[in-house]
Amino acid sequence: MSIIKVIIPAYNEADSIAHVINEIPKIVDEVIVVSNNSSDDTESNAKNAGATVLTEPQKGYGYACLKGMDYIAKQVTKPDIIVFLDGDYSDYPEELTQIVAPILENQIDFVIGARVKRLRESGSMTSPQIFGNWLATSLMRIMFGSTFTDLGPFRAIKYDKLLALRMEDKTYGWTVEMQLKVLKQKMSYIEIPVKYRNRIGISKVSGTVKGAIFAGVKILTWIFKYSFKK
Repeated sequence: MSIIKVIIPAYNEADSIAHVINEIPKIVDEVIVVSNNSSDDTESNAKNAGATVLTEPQKGYGYACLKGMDYIAKQVTKPDIIVFLDGDYSDYPEELTQIVAPILENQIDFVIGARVKRLRESGSMTSPQIFGNWLATSLMRIMFGSTFTDLGPFRAIKYDKLLALRMEDKTYGWTVEMQLKVLKQKMSYIEIPVKYRNRIGISKVSGTVKGAIFAGVKILTWIFKYSFKK
């Protein structure tokens, strides 16, 4: 039986985090919530919902993900699959079974939950998000021959493949770094269409002009860095 662990970076997601945890399928062995300097009840609500709660005071999506990975690396029994999921309830946690199915059934290395237009709730993605996804995936297609259509945060990867990527981005570039390294290392990948709804609360990235600009710059920096890297 494959061991599956979920890492959820969370910054002030007190109103949504329990909903996310409670709807994660029972095939998951451990849910790890990394509180990224939260100042509300995110940590207590996550603990009460049954998650393992870690704290990462250094703000940044990548910092939180790396904290979760460091925790897993210190465990005696290592997982087979890691799933990354946001804590804002915009994704549908019950779709995790669809996300991990290609890994379990077909030995695919990496799976992204693609937020396709037909399954997205109106307003769930901002115009900068939609444009940024289009630009980033278009550049990856042109430069690397990729078939990615989204930088969706709901994703699953074999644990040994995740380690092989040697992830390093600490902030907004985490998702695109992972996809670029999957392409560079010629790992197998697939996208699974998933539903997407309006998040609970305000986005810390796309919900602010500063966040949207920084995220866009970071994503483009990673793409052009890898386009010139041998």
